[in-house]
Amino acid sequence: MLLLTCSVGCSAPDSGSGNAGSAAAADSVAAAGPAAPQAPADSPLRLVAALREPQFVGVAVTPDGRVFANFPRWDNNPVTPVAIISSDNSVKPYPDAAWCTWNESVRNEPQKHWICPQSVHADKTGMLWVLDPASPGLKGTVPGGPKLVRIDPKTDKVVQNISIPESVASRKSYLNDVRIDTQNSYAYITESGVGSLVVVDLKSGKARKLLAMHPSMMGDTTLNIKADGHEMIDATGKRARFNADGIALSQDLQYLYWKPLTSYKLYRIKTEALRNPALSDAQLAQQIEDLGKVPACDGMEIDANNNLYMTAFENHSIVRRTPAGKIETVVQDPRLEWPDTFAFANGSLYVTASAIHKTPTWNKGVGKQDQPYSIFKMALPK
Repeated sequence: MLLLTCSVGCSAPDSGSGNAGSAAAADSVAAAGPAAPQAPADSPLRLVAALREPQFVGVAVTPDGRVFANFPRWDNNPVTPVAIISSDNSVKPYPDAAWCTWNESVRNEPQKHWICPQSVHADKTGMLWVLDPASPGLKGTVPGGPKLVRIDPKTDKVVQNISIPESVASRKSYLNDVRIDTQNSYAYITESGVGSLVVVDLKSGKARKLLAMHPSMMGDTTLNIKADGHEMIDATGKRARFNADGIALSQDLQYLYWKPLTSYKLYRIKTEALRNPALSDAQLAQQIEDLGKVPACDGMEIDANNNLYMTAFENHSIVRRTPAGKIETVVQDPRLEWPDTFAFANGSLYVTASAIHKTPTWNKGVGKQDQPYSIFKMALPK
């Protein structure tokens, strides 16, 4: 998922207990404003949820079919930063209202509340993981706030809460996306603020920062990354640069894949190397494989046949890279306004459309969003 810069158009989160207006807007499908793009007649995408506000970016689906989304506190203060989204587009705070509260009354409990949750992910055992970089308004992390939290959907209770120390998640960091190695009890995280990987031993809770600012972690500012045909440039004239973002774990758990968002390169490394604390960054760097050119993308995921799916936001598409390295278009649909994050569940592929490029940051301070933020699903292609 994408790390936004807040050079323009972003404001500090409301320090109150919530925004009733945002809550009301989040509970209904948009009924006003410009017409949303229409689905092509042959599109396999089926609409799962559509909310006008606030913006959500991530999706996870548990084995029982419940759909979860996360609403990071970038430039608003959503009352449900992690929520279950029902078929009627209503949202329910998860795991409860207390976790979804972030205001002055709970500032001394940063590990017990969602501050700016960036990712929700269901692992192969059905556990739900929430990654919270704790950087509201993208203005720097709240001390003691960065965390990785495991929730048991069967009980809706937090069963593990791992604090990521400042030595790993610095004040300028932004923990972005996570994959869980259930066999070896490790978590692998992309960190977009500095540009690094974070590896967490889930048994001990110890986290390590690896390959910080290595070229494979850094966005490329020489590229004219576009969305809807327009280059991503902020109000100061700077081109978008987003570091390590998309992440995926091979089915056999042997390889971790990642890429910077503003880059056309894809990388991987053996997870065994990442789990070895005796290896230096220089030694790890020697094991990185450059897999060549792929589309610029945000989210990534790997299916049972080791096809790597990517959200190709430059042309409203989902593509996949086969194990042989062939790039195939899975679907192109104008409703995929910045396809963001994937989830696989029950034979279906879920994807969010978060319209990042239409936020004020990339439009001289004026929001251009003209459709609801959406979750789609389709049958997983053969």
